[in-house]
Amino acid sequence: MTFVKVRDYVKKFDENLEPLEFKEKTNTVEEAANVLGVKGAQIAKSILFKAGGQFGLFVTAGDIRVNQKKVKMLLGAGKPKLATPEEVEDITGFKVGGVCPFALNKEVPIYLDESMKRFDLVYTAAGTAQSALPITFEKLQEITNGLVIDTQTAD
Repeated sequence: MTFVKVRDYVKKFDENLEPLEFKEKTNTVEEAANVLGVKGAQIAKSILFKAGGQFGLFVTAGDIRVNQKKVKMLLGAGKPKLATPEEVEDITGFKVGGVCPFALNKEVPIYLDESMKRFDLVYTAAGTAQSALPITFEKLQEITNGLVIDTQTAD
């Protein structure tokens, strides 16, 4: 169901976007990279953070760690922490390991790390732990309306 939701959603933006389904699990960067035959850095991680009651979805290349000071700066007061699996599913509509950065249940700010620009294609999850969507950074930004940031720096 969530895979179909993602497929139908992206088709509204571009008929050529086609999510892929696999028999193998793709819910970690390493698993997805192995199944797709790409570098782990090309796997776009979608991580839901919360700080002071505010949520934000951070999408980064697979080899990037999000700076907690940057999360706090963008989300506001309170110590930033990862959302619980229940919060992730409630807000995004997807289970951890299959979180797609669009077609979300609830509107939250989306932050796209500029590190993904170095690739012609990145691969987001497509709603399940056995799926991926090959997409350009530009199309990802268009669909998510995400703010492009450098998640590694604190400023």
